[in-house]
Amino acid sequence: MRGAGDEAPCEPKEVNMARPLINMASRTVTTAGFTALALLSLVIALASLRYALPGAPGAPVDVVNNAFADPFLTVHALFGAAALLIGPFQFLPRLRQTRRRLHMALGVIYAASCFIAGSAGLILAFGNTHGPVAAAGFGLLGAGWLATTGTAVASIARGRYAEHRRWMIRSFALTFSAVTLRLQLAVVGIAALPFSPSYIAISFLCWVPNLIAAEIWIAVTRRQNHPASFSAG
Repeated sequence: MRGAGDEAPCEPKEVNMARPLINMASRTVTTAGFTALALLSLVIALASLRYALPGAPGAPVDVVNNAFADPFLTVHALFGAAALLIGPFQFLPRLRQTRRRLHMALGVIYAASCFIAGSAGLILAFGNTHGPVAAAGFGLLGAGWLATTGTAVASIARGRYAEHRRWMIRSFALTFSAVTLRLQLAVVGIAALPFSPSYIAISFLCWVPNLIAAEIWIAVTRRQNHPASFSAG
């Protein structure tokens, strides 16, 4: 018989097997997502380099006929490709934690590439061959690209790392519009949809859903990193 002062025997705590499985699944999904993101970025970046070749072989006629194609199309394609190649790797935690100088150097190149490509894209928007709605769509994309990247740079200059991360996610979401644009154009071609109205719609569809996805990702990761503040609210 146990006395009043005796301690109760320790009972084995129930092991929560679900949490490791959830964490493993989350890491798998994240790795697969990053791999797909990086591969798509690589393929489209390399494909964009054709705009630097004489005659831009394989380039759509509507793009080449842009009123400001010479020289801004080449500038936009080259520096946009550089941003697209660098962007995915800036989100690797290991690179940020163990190779900070490399992360910072790549960040400078990424931001400069975005500023140059975004400025050229803003000019190209007003030379497009599909009218004012397409000009508005691509113009807002260019302006948004400059604004998000500029805010990300300003945030890191002030030492606001969390804010910098959020704005970099938004910036790369707009950088990645180069990929979504081409995927959507491929769908238009496969489905034999009328090109001009489809292209006008794509001038918004290539980047607005990207920004929405970025905001969802920011909200989800913020909730994971600060669960107490969300539950308290």
